[in-house]
Amino acid sequence: MNMRDLIPWGRNQQTAPSRYREEGDPFMTLHREMNRLFDDVFRGFDTAPFGGMGRMASWPHVEVIENDKDVRISAELPGLEDKDVEVLMGDGVLTIRGEKKSEIEDKERAFSERYYGRFERRIPLAWEVEEDKIDASFKNGVLTVTLPKAPGSPPEVKRIAINRTGEETKH
Repeated sequence: MNMRDLIPWGRNQQTAPSRYREEGDPFMTLHREMNRLFDDVFRGFDTAPFGGMGRMASWPHVEVIENDKDVRISAELPGLEDKDVEVLMGDGVLTIRGEKKSEIEDKERAFSERYYGRFERRIPLAWEVEEDKIDASFKNGVLTVTLPKAPGSPPEVKRIAINRTGEETKH
């Protein structure tokens, strides 16, 4: 495989001049990788939820609601059905993953800003939950996962005073 095939050139950019395609030049390889990283970070701030490769970590968009009894996480998954989504819980992390499949073949598509493919969202939890009582429901493109808090879950956050430098702590 040619290294040039791995470089994500933009639609409006021309491929790199031949002098920059030297496979053995480590400085040009570093230059291309840095450009690719910056392009991935700054491209697509106003694009669709899936964005593109590298930005999928923020999709699906979620809402976390906590009360005394449980934690409820809702994820927006438009265009998907419950069979397209998998919910996993382990090591204090809730994982929502699945795949959005295209309804038409590529040869019929003239232009598209939609993304199709696999996604995964990992949400670390600060609460101990009763894993055997977790409930998930899917309605109108919204997945709702209810995680009952375990008895003895961490107490509310406690504020810790900060001592000024040079002052001694008085007991």
